[in-house]
Amino acid sequence: MMNYLQRIGRSLMLPVAVLPAAAILMGIGYWMDPTGWGASIPAAAFLIKAGSSIIDNMGILFAVGVALGMAKERDGSAALSGLVAFLVITTLLSSDTVAMLQGIDAAKVNPAFGKIENQFIGILSGIIASIMYNRFSHVKLVDALAFFSGKRLVPIMSAVAMLIVSGILLFVWPVVFSGLVSFGEAISKLGFVGAGLYGFFNRLLIPTGLHHALNSVFWFDVAGINDIGNFWSGKGTKGVTGMYQAGFFPVMMFGLPAAALAMYHTAKTKNKKQVASLMLAAGVASFFTGVTEPLEFAFMFVAPLLFVAHAVLTGLSLAVAAFFHWTAGFGFSAGFIDFFLSSRLPLANSPYMLIVQGLVFAVLYYFLFRFLIVKFNLMTPGREENDAAKLDEGLVVNEAAPAVAGAGTENKFTLMAARIYEGLGGDDNVTSIDNCVTRLRIEVKDMKAVDQQKIKATGVPGINIVGASSIQVIVGTNVQFVADEMQKIRK
Repeated sequence: MMNYLQRIGRSLMLPVAVLPAAAILMGIGYWMDPTGWGASIPAAAFLIKAGSSIIDNMGILFAVGVALGMAKERDGSAALSGLVAFLVITTLLSSDTVAMLQGIDAAKVNPAFGKIENQFIGILSGIIASIMYNRFSHVKLVDALAFFSGKRLVPIMSAVAMLIVSGILLFVWPVVFSGLVSFGEAISKLGFVGAGLYGFFNRLLIPTGLHHALNSVFWFDVAGINDIGNFWSGKGTKGVTGMYQAGFFPVMMFGLPAAALAMYHTAKTKNKKQVASLMLAAGVASFFTGVTEPLEFAFMFVAPLLFVAHAVLTGLSLAVAAFFHWTAGFGFSAGFIDFFLSSRLPLANSPYMLIVQGLVFAVLYYFLFRFLIVKFNLMTPGREENDAAKLDEGLVVNEAAPAVAGAGTENKFTLMAARIYEGLGGDDNVTSIDNCVTRLRIEVKDMKAVDQQKIKATGVPGINIVGASSIQVIVGTNVQFVADEMQKIRK
């Protein structure tokens, strides 16, 4: 079950990766016309509406992305089936259709059906479509119906399946929706304390990849909060809307880079050069883009105490920002790029105070991490006796020196992929290869055949075993290129 939920989280990364485009378009538009929201400048309106076309249709994006990501093959018919499934259910359960089915006036229809085109339904549609693809994509019908065999059959079966699902949700959806709204309202009523609790659990769930499920409740229009969508579209309360985003900026732009500096300063002298390369790359990624996994996985498993401290500080940061009503938003993650683009949005409230808060949190992160590392002799990068050899070998891989057998073209991704693949057990052990934003997600036959030390020797920030046959290798933002090279080796 855990592995299945993680696969859903991985599949969501494809549609989520589209959000920066919306952030850029809307951010530029609001910078041009921060008060009129495009009413005064046609060019600004053009950009804002272009961005909102993405933000307002995330349910469709999720349906297509999940269907494609969960299908056993990344095929266009799976994506098309996700779209078909979403259109069927959202049409059948729209307020007008429900009113007709129940024989009542549209104004009396349960308000839950007015929110049917949401990300939750998109995810459900994608899952159903992927199941239909995995079951029917290779089915051969009788000759008279041969045209509809195989992949052409998948969208048809997806539509049929959604008829059944729609019939069930006609009765279940109002209950589910009410429950989600109640949960969201319970947290939102806690004000800054609720924001802090959300931030704390958001980080704690990072190792499992299940933080996406928690995020969907607060960031998207699943429980009526829709913090990201409302913030970027200007629909909400200034100083309140964005409270589930703002507190991440001080952590990702300042706190984690400061933690990286603490780990560098506490590394053994002979290892500092190698640790500097690792921490500088991870810290820069965290500051500019808000991608934190390469840095977090550098200490997540070797020093769990630091990760708990990180979760507590993240919760504290969200609580502080919410308490003072300092807000900013992001389309992708809480890095400098999103901060710059969102700082002049209509609902941004004293966003530059988040920089002041970030400087304070940089001090907190640095001294707390340094104290805990030294006090408890935590084995962060560069503090183990054998770290130098591992890091040196990793840097050789990253600098792509000599080619290795089976690596193909001589480049750093080919070399890294070849050595990781060898550490995973090669063709005899690897059953599937996939990736999300920063991680390789691998299925293997026998976990005992995996040589973790060989994989770590490539310089990757970390490894996460999430099941009896599932392993994640944290590579960083270049993970797609490593995954592509591994696919070539596997073929």
